[in-house]
Amino acid sequence: MSRKVLIVGAVALGPKAACRLKRLDPSAEITIIDKDYLISYGGCGIPYYVGGDVADIEGLYSTASHHVRDCEFFEKCKNVKLLCRTELISIDRKAKKALVRHHDTDQTEEMVYDQLVLATGATPIQPPIPGADLPGVTVIANLHNAIRVKDLIAKGKVDKAVVIGAGAIGVELAEALTDLWGVETTLIEMMDQLLPPAFGKDMSRLIENHMTGKGVKILLSEGVTHILGDEKTGVTGVKTNKSEIPCDLVIMSVGVRPNSQIARDAGLAIGMYGGILVDKRLRTTDPNIYAGGDCIEMTHLVSGQRIPMPLGSLANRQGRIIGTNLNGGWEEFKGTVGTFCLKIFDLGIARAGLTVKQAKDAGFDPVYALVAQSEHAHFYPDQALMYIKLIADRNTRKLLGIEAVGSKGDAVKARVDAVAALFQYNASVSGVSNLEVSYAPPYASAMDVVNAAGNTLENIILGQNIPIDVADMVAAFDQKKVRVLDVRGKIESQSFIEKYGDQWINIPQEELLDRFDELPVDQPLCLLCDTGPRSFETQLFLKSKGITNTRNIQGGYGMLMLSYPEFIPD
Repeated sequence: MSRKVLIVGAVALGPKAACRLKRLDPSAEITIIDKDYLISYGGCGIPYYVGGDVADIEGLYSTASHHVRDCEFFEKCKNVKLLCRTELISIDRKAKKALVRHHDTDQTEEMVYDQLVLATGATPIQPPIPGADLPGVTVIANLHNAIRVKDLIAKGKVDKAVVIGAGAIGVELAEALTDLWGVETTLIEMMDQLLPPAFGKDMSRLIENHMTGKGVKILLSEGVTHILGDEKTGVTGVKTNKSEIPCDLVIMSVGVRPNSQIARDAGLAIGMYGGILVDKRLRTTDPNIYAGGDCIEMTHLVSGQRIPMPLGSLANRQGRIIGTNLNGGWEEFKGTVGTFCLKIFDLGIARAGLTVKQAKDAGFDPVYALVAQSEHAHFYPDQALMYIKLIADRNTRKLLGIEAVGSKGDAVKARVDAVAALFQYNASVSGVSNLEVSYAPPYASAMDVVNAAGNTLENIILGQNIPIDVADMVAAFDQKKVRVLDVRGKIESQSFIEKYGDQWINIPQEELLDRFDELPVDQPLCLLCDTGPRSFETQLFLKSKGITNTRNIQGGYGMLMLSYPEFIPD
C-alpha cells in the first residue's frame, strides 16, 4: 500500500520536497496543499517585478522552459496532487490526521498522512501603527500584494511613497520604486543604519550614500507614529517622531514572523524566536513530521544559536533534504551562516557570518579589518574598488564574518561565497589569507582582495597594523584631536591642504625616509593613502623611528570618499 505524504505549503520548500520524493519513490501518494492559488514562485524576485526588471508576473512562477507552475503542471508533469486554496486548520498527531478547509467550498476535510511536511513560511510583521489599515498601506507578502502595488504605480496613482523598514526587502523596494518609476521614495528606519541585522554601520554607510545619490530619501533613527489619511482618500502621509512626509503609498517591511501556531497547538517544540524546532534531518519533535524554510529555527554555524533565517536559497536546499529523508535517507542540514547578496541600483552587496555587534552578543571578542582593492588586476582596464570587511575573534582567530560592497556584483558575491564556505569548518583568519581562488587579470589580482583582507586582519591581530575607522578619524579630526599624514602625491593632497591647512600634512611615501623628522609629535597622526597598503608600510617605518602615536585609516581614501563625501574638498 502506498504511503501518504501530506505537504503544507507550495511556495519553495514544499514543491522541492515533493518532487525529490517522487523521483526517489514514484509510488508515494503525495498531496500538497496551499491556501493560495499562486504557488511555487520565486518570492525573492518580487522587488524586481515591482521595479520592472521582471516584466511579467508569470516569470516568477514559471519553469526555465516557460511552463507555468500551477496545479495542472504538478499533477501532469510531476504526478503530485496539489490542492490550492486549501488551508491547514489543525493536526491530530496521534491519529495522523490533518484537518483542512477548502476555501472555495468552505468545507472541512480530514486528511490522513503517514508523513507530514510543514512548509508554512512566515508572515510579515504589521506594527500597530494608527492608520495602518488605510487604503494605500500594504505589506509585500505575496504576488497579490506585488501585483496591486505595480498596478497602482503603472496607472500613475503613486507620486510619493514611503517604505517603513530598511531590511533587505525594504531596501530593494525603495530601489524598485525609485529606479524605474521615478517615484519620490522615502525609506524610514528606526535604527541608526540601513540593513542593521546584516552589515556593520561602516559598510552600511556606503550603501546609504549610494542610495541617497540615486534619489532615495533616507531617514534613520526615526519611528513612524501615525499613518495619515482616511478611508475615502486613502493614505496622504506618514508622521514620525521627528517629521511628516506626504505620500500616496506606504509599504511596511519591518520583518517577518514564522507561521508556527498550528505546530505549537499540536504540541511540537517551538524556539525562542517562534520558529519550529527541528533536528539536523529537519524532523520536528514528532519523527513523522518534518519542517523547513521560513517557519523553522536553524543553527547558526558561527554563533551556535538557533535563529530563523528566511532565505529562499535555504528553503530549496532544505526541501531536497526533506524529500530524501522522507524516503529513508540520511541527509543533514547542519545549519546556516546567513549568506545572502543584494543588488542596490548598480551596487552589489553580500555578507555571511556575524556582524561585529552580533559577535559581541554571542560572547566573542571581535576584531576586524576593512580593505579597499580593485576586484581585478590594477593594470587591467575598467577596474573598480571592492570593499571587504573581515571579522574574527581576537583570541582564537576564528573567522566570524564577512561583508562586501562593490560595483561589480558578481565579483562581490564570488568573494563572499568563497569565504562563507569556510565557516562550517571553524576556519581561522589564515584560512582566508591562504584561500586559493582563481586568477586572471580581468577577474582578480594575483593577491586577491579577499586574501588581502585576511592578511590585513592578521596584521591587526598581531599588533603590527594599528587601525582607525574612517568615522572615528573624521570625528577626531573635526575636534582637532588628530592630524592626517597623507603619503599620496602632492597633486592628490593639494586640495586637502588648501581646505584643512596645517592639520593636513603631505609627505609622499618616497620622500618619507628623508623627511620623517619634519613630523609633529604633539598630536596623534592618522595615516592615509589610496586604499591602505602604503599607509601601513608608513606606520611600520615610523614605528622603527620611534614614532608610535599613529593610526592607519581603514580602507584609505577609497573608504573616506564613499563614506564621507562631504569631507572631501570640492
